[in-house]
Formats: sequence, structure tokens, C-alpha cells
Amino acid sequence: MTMSKPSGFAEVNGARLYYETTGTGEPVIFLHGNTLDARMWDDQFLVFAQQYQAIRYDLRGFGKSSPPNAEPFAHADDLNGLLMHLGLAAAHLVGLSRGGGIALDFAVEYPARVRSLTLVGTTLWGYKGTASWRPVAEKAREAGWSAAKDLWLADPLFAPAMEQPAVAARLKQMVDDYSGWHWIHRGQERLPDPPTSERLDRIQVPVLVVVGARDLPDFLTIANLLEERIPRARKVILPGVGHVPNMEAPGQFNERVLSFLR
Repeated sequence: MTMSKPSGFAEVNGARLYYETTGTGEPVIFLHGNTLDARMWDDQFLVFAQQYQAIRYDLRGFGKSSPPNAEPFAHADDLNGLLMHLGLAAAHLVGLSRGGGIALDFAVEYPARVRSLTLVGTTLWGYKGTASWRPVAEKAREAGWSAAKDLWLADPLFAPAMEQPAVAARLKQMVDDYSGWHWIHRGQERLPDPPTSERLDRIQVPVLVVVGARDLPDFLTIANLLEERIPRARKVILPGVGHVPNMEAPGQFNERVLSFLR
């Protein structure tokens, strides 16, 4: 049994990463989506802590974590540094959207550190998608993030979630608090080479692929690819929800993921 450690900041690869941890048992680390932060896991954190050591953190440049500097960095390396800081050999990873993409990158770069993967509406490095958020990025670079964030929240990506006023308010708060750094700056993030999409068959741990039935076509396609190419992957489609099913239908989401982890 791993004892929970106090929440705070981890000095990792020249960054200060804010993290929270509670509970005891096998560690489960939650990775948030782009423009969001660890608060998106509010409906999971204490629930999972009843059976596991639950850990959530703000990725570099998000939430309370420090922004990137001039040095190249990789989110997968940051996650490895956080595991080292917490004294953990390996963990179950639960990642949504960009957080899922980072969990996948981590699984191909640090395979011995992963016990299982739960990938929710995940991105995939190397997948050439059809969806484009170029207008949001252009607006952010031209006029700053505050001018671009309404455009971002109005994207079809968030449409199902925005139908729920309480969820919409939480999403808006996180996007308001985000600096926009990653939209305005380019080139600092180092991504796996060869791309993760070319190494999926090397992932040998159990994988649960979760996708909302109302998510965008690209994420449904990625879910199919992962199910086909990762040896121990199985896919679950959650009815009635979109890109953030853990916030849109937390009861249904928690039941599915906890069942998988058991």
C-alpha cells in the first residue's frame, strides 16, 4: 500500500508542477485536457481515493503549474519526473483528450512505468485529423488568449457539455484561468519520434478506450484505431455524452473506469 503524500509543488525538469494526492492503494494519475486543469477531475478524485491513491496535477503551463520556458520540454518527461518525486515505480493513468495523448506518449517512452491506461476522447500524436482549431490559435496569437477563449468555448467540441449549465460554468472557469500560453507560443514542446501512432502495438498493458457517442468524428476514429492496434485494448462508447464524459456523466464514467481498474 502506498501512503498518500501531501499536495504541493514538484520541481520537475525546470518546472514547478502543482499536484494533489489523497487515498491509499495502487496509484491512479489523472491527466487533464487542453486549456483545462486538474479541477476537471473533481467528480473522480475523492471517489477513486476510496480504493486507490488518487493523484491529479496541472500540466506544465496549466492551472497552478509554471509556464514553459525557452528550453524544449516533453509532458511525458514531466510525468516521469512527477512519479520520481512521489516515489512511485508505476501507476495507472487516466487521461482525457490531450491528457490521454500524453498518457499514450508516456506508455511508449516509459513502458515499465505504466500499469494500465484509460484513454478518454484521446488525442494521438501522429494521427492526421480533420478538425481544425486554427482560427482559435490565430486569434490567440493576434489578440491574446482573452480574445480567443469565447471562440474556443463555442467550438463544437464542447457543445454537449455546454448543454449542462453547471458543467458549462466549470469549463468556463478553467478556460478563463488558463493563460493561453500553448496557443500563443510554438516549438517548445518535444514530441515522441517516431510518432506514438506508429508504436501502438508495443503497448502491452490493459487499455480502456472511452469515447462519448456525441464526440467529434476524429475522436471516434482515434478510439477505433486504438482498439484495433493496441493488443490489450477494449473500447467503450458512452451514450448521450460528448468530449468530457467524466464531467457530463460522472456516475456512468466512474462506474466504467473503476470496473476496468478492478
